[in-house]
Amino acid sequence: MKFKETALDKIKERQTSGKTTIVVGMGTCGITAGARDVMMAIIDEIDKRNISDVIVTQTGCVGMCQHEPMLEVIRPGTPNVVYGHLDEQKARQIVLEHIINGQVIEELALVQRA
Repeated sequence: MKFKETALDKIKERQTSGKTTIVVGMGTCGITAGARDVMMAIIDEIDKRNISDVIVTQTGCVGMCQHEPMLEVIRPGTPNVVYGHLDEQKARQIVLEHIINGQVIEELALVQRA
């Protein structure tokens, strides 16, 4: 329960402002595959780098359970990117390369859509 409260508090903090959104799949399949660790790594990396213009939120199952844990990066003016088969290290890499530097990580991307 402590994890949920901490994560929800961090999510609420980020929902007040932001342009880029990171949506983490937190359905049963995602949680079982490690989505909680992925979400906490993203929140930690964003906090550590003092990034304030990113919203981190969650969604339920998106029907691609074999690719969990997954997340989607939504940036205005660029195609949305869905990343899959994630872990904490890959989540931190997404923050550094995609969120900060604007570079899609092709080898982790499942889908890019407008």
